[in-house]
Amino acid sequence: MGFDLQHHLRMILMGIRTELPLFFLFCLWCSSVNGLLTAKGVNFEVQALMAIKAALKDPHSVLNWDENAVDPCSWSMITCSSEKFVISLGAPSQNLSGSLSPSIGNLTNLQSVLLQDNNISGTIPMELGNIPSLDTLDLSSNGFHGEIPISLSNLKSLQYLRLNNNSLSGAIPSSLANMTQLALLDLSFNNLSGPLPRLQAKTYNLVGNSFVCSSGSELSCNGTAPPLLFAVNTPRNPQPLGRSKGHKLALAFGSSLGCVVLLTIGFGFFIWWRQRHNQQIFFDVNDQRFEEVCLGNLRIFQFRELQAATNNFSSKNLVGKGGFGNVYKGYLQDGTVIAVKRLKDGNAMRGDVQFHTEVEMISLAVHRNLLRLYGFCMTTTERLLVYPYMSNGSVASRLKAKPALDWTANQKGAMLDWVKKIHQEKKLEILVDKDLRNNYDPIELEEMVQVALLCTQYLPTTRPKMSEVVRMLEGDGLAEKWEASQRAEANRIRVNEFSSSERYSDLTDDSSLLVQAMELSGPR
Repeated sequence: MGFDLQHHLRMILMGIRTELPLFFLFCLWCSSVNGLLTAKGVNFEVQALMAIKAALKDPHSVLNWDENAVDPCSWSMITCSSEKFVISLGAPSQNLSGSLSPSIGNLTNLQSVLLQDNNISGTIPMELGNIPSLDTLDLSSNGFHGEIPISLSNLKSLQYLRLNNNSLSGAIPSSLANMTQLALLDLSFNNLSGPLPRLQAKTYNLVGNSFVCSSGSELSCNGTAPPLLFAVNTPRNPQPLGRSKGHKLALAFGSSLGCVVLLTIGFGFFIWWRQRHNQQIFFDVNDQRFEEVCLGNLRIFQFRELQAATNNFSSKNLVGKGGFGNVYKGYLQDGTVIAVKRLKDGNAMRGDVQFHTEVEMISLAVHRNLLRLYGFCMTTTERLLVYPYMSNGSVASRLKAKPALDWTANQKGAMLDWVKKIHQEKKLEILVDKDLRNNYDPIELEEMVQVALLCTQYLPTTRPKMSEVVRMLEGDGLAEKWEASQRAEANRIRVNEFSSSERYSDLTDDSSLLVQAMELSGPR
């Protein structure tokens, strides 16, 4: 009996030793899950995002979030880190309205909030100051009102702050003005007032507000010119009445003439100031907008410099128009001839960082048949690209229909017949550069030749559009287009042979080559 009791106790102790590590692992798993879940078992980030959605009005249902989801990383407008934390909330230009919920402060891992170009109103939540990792905050072009939260000064990682084009009022918090890590601060076009503090941001924009300069500030907001004083020296001894009247008449005439001169000078100064003001409505404070931008050998132009080069973008300097903007010919001070492409809707384009990225990508495109980018210019409302000027026209001018070629030029067009022949004889490898050897796909080569032959058909109306060419190169509809063109080509050859037998019976059997050569003289 004692032996059985000892045996049972020993078995129980062995079971406890075996299951104890599993119990600790289970506790660790529960604690890790509890870090993401609330007391009700709901992900705290899901709970915060659903509160944000509830406070917003979403007419297009772009925030199609599921409140029963455990992981918000698959939701639209949401970006997550590798650890499955929400790091970005971006819904610009989505016609959102309503208000911004204070629950956004519970998304403590956010790095960027991009809600610009919507109709969101209400006050800016002070809870935004609870997000320590926030790097970019863009609430521009909305309907926010009230004062700028002082809590934003707690964001030690904040570099880009855009609150422009709202209805914010009150003074700029001094703590916000002392944020030295800010690379960009845009508070333009609000109802801000009060003393203008000394801002520490590298680049800032405050136009469209009403400020009163504080005493001792070097920035001049409101200035008035001193009144003009006229001193008239009167003699001590009285003069005769006749001379007195003559002096009065001369004094009146001189005063009138002086007033006319002053009015003329003032009017001329006003015209000059207005023209200068209209040329550059926005400004880059202390020319620090591109202080930290380095894009290889690209030159950063000032807007005034390009204005002077193109005669204020005169229509006489216009050399081309496109879907993205107009191109102007210009002359720099050193005599360099440039082509300035002024992009349309510069104030509606994407952010500065993305524009820099696009400029950098264009500058990396180096090819002997591509025009290299010389430089660029960017202001609050302008985006401009600068290229070297090429005097031989554009690609479009070379692709337009031309007059019929002479017979000598038609002989050069016989190259097209040769390509057709080697395509029919399945000898397209003759077209391939020998340096490639066998490092190419014969099927892709045949498709490229077929697209080329379709683009050089006799009738311009039968040639594919560029959108169709792109689809055919991607493998969409090439076979059907090629088969239809071959049927049309066969019918046309039969018609030409019939007409040639009646009208040119004295020609040899090679008359078909002459007919095709004559067709090559048509417009391309």
